[in-house]
Amino acid sequence: MGAGAKHQLVFVDRLLATLVHLRHAATHDVLASWFGVDRSTITRAIGEVRPLLAERGCTISTGVRLRTLAEVIDDIGASGKTGIIGGTEIRVRRPAAGRKDRDKFISGKSKQNAVKTMVVTDGDGWMLFCSPTQHGSCADITHARQLGLVRLLEGGPAAEILADAGYQGLGAQTGGRVVTPPHRKFKKNAPDWYEEMYERQRKAHSSRRIRVEHGI
Repeated sequence: MGAGAKHQLVFVDRLLATLVHLRHAATHDVLASWFGVDRSTITRAIGEVRPLLAERGCTISTGVRLRTLAEVIDDIGASGKTGIIGGTEIRVRRPAAGRKDRDKFISGKSKQNAVKTMVVTDGDGWMLFCSPTQHGSCADITHARQLGLVRLLEGGPAAEILADAGYQGLGAQTGGRVVTPPHRKFKKNAPDWYEEMYERQRKAHSSRRIRVEHGI
């Protein structure tokens, strides 16, 4: 039954090759070497699997396609749902010598050469937006400001956006729309009742915000 060349890779391997290509930007030649097949086999596999992934992800129930951060914020506000933002880093090779911004790629967090991006998901962890990459040395809060998040929220819909401690300060700039973990008021010799309350609030926030990590 059927015609055409048979697959040299089972579906799981084709899916894995596609995910590695999308996540780490591995070239088709490298993937072909890993899987022990011809480069054209990898190209064919990725061409077949990518549309399948696109059909099953990055969509919302209304069928509306969200292309910009502004559209994402408007949709979150209109739907009354909670959004979550988070930054993620991707390690890259050391930029070539002589490049003026070479040192900007060194991440203060991982101490590795990296680029970072800001991701926005809904409350269930479904991906809504992934920003263009920025140098690894750029702070998460700075990146969010550069993307216009403060401007979009301060005069925009009454949306709730959960974020981690790296975004503390955006709450005051957005009228409380960005919600971060509570500030620690006692750094030393905190009363027992305060420690208990602080930990309870921190864990409650973390349990809601963790879904952006699932999206990433």
